Amino acid sequence: MKIATFNINGIKARLPRLAEWLSETRPAIACLQELKTADEGFPEADIAALGYKAIWHGQKGFNGVAILADARAGLSLAEVQRGLGVAGPGEDEGEQARYLEADVAGLRIACLYLPNGNPQPGPKFTYKLAWMAALRQRMAAIWAAEVPAVVLGDFNVIPHDDDVWSPKAMADDALMQPESRAAYARLLADGWTDALRTHNPRGGVWTYWDYQAGAWPRDHGFRIDHILLSPECADRLVAVGVDKAQRGREKASDHAPVWAEIAL
Repeated sequence: MKIATFNINGIKARLPRLAEWLSETRPAIACLQELKTADEGFPEADIAALGYKAIWHGQKGFNGVAILADARAGLSLAEVQRGLGVAGPGEDEGEQARYLEADVAGLRIACLYLPNGNPQPGPKFTYKLAWMAALRQRMAAIWAAEVPAVVLGDFNVIPHDDDVWSPKAMADDALMQPESRAAYARLLADGWTDALRTHNPRGGVWTYWDYQAGAWPRDHGFRIDHILLSPECADRLVAVGVDKAQRGREKASDHAPVWAEIAL
């Protein structure tokens, strides 16, 4: 079973690219981030036409996550939870659309879009760390449920110096701060497996290339899209990869899809 994550960076603007990717690679489960549309704007009919069931948690103009399951393969899809109960920075802001959890074909799937945290220090970075703490609590609850689980999405954390083309260039960014890295490391210390890192222990694999400064043609990227596996899934990991070519297509997202294949 192929399970994938893709920060689509605006599902309306990238719908042709999303349709191509789904048709060409056919993941059984696909988690999307940065939908950038309210719930009523999600293109459910277009997704259904591609043979996928979907649940989504939208927000107008920002954030937004979705979980897609291959209907043609007969996969079940049942929502478990949306949101982690962490309010966004600012007294008048409610919870942002960043987390969605579902049971799909016997697996617990948690799709997330973790806060960026810039500029740091400041309220946005404080929010990032609070969100990561809440995520850890939720992942502990999933662990306690003893279900095979995959937690995946855009974590907005560069875990190691070899996960970025230039550590010096990103040294002041919230994605690389010691606090961000430590929070991510605690997830792994709890027993979760970083799928892409497992098969690429020396790093050098990117999942994001900025639109600015010629990052894509110069291959100035970094790794922030991660797939974390519970022990049951980690033991069955067959392959993992990045669909890097998707980033080079016309009007592409600035992220590339990341996938893991698990033997069930």
